[in-house]
Amino acid sequence: MTGTTLDDYTDRYARRVRGMTASEIRALFAVANRPEVVSLAGGAPYIAALPLDAVGEMLGRLGSEHGATTLQYGVGQGAPELRERICEVMSLSGIDASCGASPEDVVVTVGGQQALDLVARLFLDPGDVVLAEGPTYVGALGVFQAAQAQVAHVPMDDEGLIPEALEVAIADLARAGRRVKFLYTIPTYQNPAGVTLSEERRERVLDICERAGLLVVEDDPYGQLGFEGEAPRPLRARRREGVFYLSTFSKTFAPGLRVGWILAPHAVRDKLVIASEAQILCPSAYAQSAVSTYLGTMPWRQQLKVYREIYRERRDALLDAMADLMPEGTTWTRPQGGLFVWATLPDGLDSKAMMPRAVAARVAYVPGTGFYADGTGAGNMRLNFSFPTPERIREGVRRLAGVMEQEIAMRKVFGAVGGAGPRRRQGGSDAPGPDLA
Repeated sequence: MTGTTLDDYTDRYARRVRGMTASEIRALFAVANRPEVVSLAGGAPYIAALPLDAVGEMLGRLGSEHGATTLQYGVGQGAPELRERICEVMSLSGIDASCGASPEDVVVTVGGQQALDLVARLFLDPGDVVLAEGPTYVGALGVFQAAQAQVAHVPMDDEGLIPEALEVAIADLARAGRRVKFLYTIPTYQNPAGVTLSEERRERVLDICERAGLLVVEDDPYGQLGFEGEAPRPLRARRREGVFYLSTFSKTFAPGLRVGWILAPHAVRDKLVIASEAQILCPSAYAQSAVSTYLGTMPWRQQLKVYREIYRERRDALLDAMADLMPEGTTWTRPQGGLFVWATLPDGLDSKAMMPRAVAARVAYVPGTGFYADGTGAGNMRLNFSFPTPERIREGVRRLAGVMEQEIAMRKVFGAVGGAGPRRRQGGSDAPGPDLA
């Protein structure tokens, strides 16, 4: 054998494929899905809370009674009926006709992930820079990497993205001659940190981006899953120009249907549709009809309340268990909605290096390194509370705390081996952030 790789196609790949690697989350799925493992890793919604009998009957009728249309090709922009329903859903958050929201400017996508990819295809050239919160959604990092763009992280604290840090990042990149195309942000119940951009900061962030000529890509999968009062209005409800609003039905209905959307500035809509048609020709007519029928015939607003109550209970179970069981020196965020808690480990612990021992103890989490473009964040981990029961959550924390205690004890005996690398809270700098526990 003359080669050193198991991949015979290495020298044939396009340049943009170089550096593609599996995410931390993807690599965990095979292990975390084992029944004996308490998984605090994934972000799966609790689908069993749906009225599955009624949903099943609805889906059956879509095939048996309406199959001639639901099993046929559709249109690239998405079905008009669904786009109207999407506008009804957005209006609950304040995105309505008064701020220019129209079914004509909605593009239906295959989940929120395709929405991200379409925006990247339209605006990112190789070498461009995307500003994003640190940490940020791992799926977005994959999209930006595939577009051969670079990500510059902007620090957060317990009120979300720090406006002053955003201004500094923009100025530093401008001085370096780098071209920044947009700010990617999850301002409400952020993934993975769980924090929410404060009301006052929302206006400041928009003003900063407007002055700098930056587009804003607002990702909002969790905005309707708040536990403590109403979430702040989305950025798109405040500015109609220069803000792309992305969302999905994966967290509020069914991720298996893969239905999301983009609300785009009117001038960009046609280009999004053309780009989507080049990828998928058209989104699934069956999946779109399923979502439209669900929104039109079932008590989906009440179902949102059911989800909120379930997730509030599970969040509280996770926070209580962490307060009772986590080793001294561990801190964490306290989300007011969404699906995730972001934990900062005691000094010296490395969440990525610790992962095999955690799996051996039958508990899984996502190391913080997966949420930074530069692979830092080893002193952090993301914990999910939406899927396990409260009892399983507490057992998972008990197992995880035991692993951490063992790591701390080994360090005391043997000292540091290799080191955990730069530590991050939510911020993009190596300086410790505020105590969020």
